[in-house]
Amino acid sequence: MSDMSHPSSSPRSFYWDTESLVVVGLFTALSKVMSLMVALLGGGMNPFTLFLKNGIATALLVVLVARVRKFGVLALYVLVGQLISFLIAGGGMSILLPCFLLSALVSDALIAACGGYRRMGAVLAGVALYDLLGRAISLGYSLLHARENMAMVVVAGVFIALGYLGCIVIGLPCGAKFVKELRHAGIIREV
Repeated sequence: MSDMSHPSSSPRSFYWDTESLVVVGLFTALSKVMSLMVALLGGGMNPFTLFLKNGIATALLVVLVARVRKFGVLALYVLVGQLISFLIAGGGMSILLPCFLLSALVSDALIAACGGYRRMGAVLAGVALYDLLGRAISLGYSLLHARENMAMVVVAGVFIALGYLGCIVIGLPCGAKFVKELRHAGIIREV
């Protein structure tokens, strides 16, 4: 008889451990709640609150990606975010979900190609690409639905550009600073 152990006797190792799943869920819910709070406290969707809420959401996304560090974290973020939006607002699932999943996978691939999840530059580039692709998809969808009224598409484009500016100006630098501080605190470990 051979000395090899039975394959079912060894513990299974899953790609997503419980801690990573909990972190993705918490950060996604926190991002949704913070965005809603900023919009409500700012008096609705004005340019300032749009700029600020997108910056906060991007900063939290940078921390999430730097903390979890697994390929597919952005895709999981999209799925959990869609589920949370469904539970909060009701209604059906977004028609754009496959497009957002594709943009998340492309952004994850960019992070992997730029040196991986341990490099802050790669994380920032991936999150910036994810935000850009998501906004481009939203604008394209608006263009399809309101092509008879181009003035509405232009207004939507201005709001989308302002939101992306908030991501670049506030979100990415603050997210990088948060990650640095969380590494010093030992919350994000260099394993």
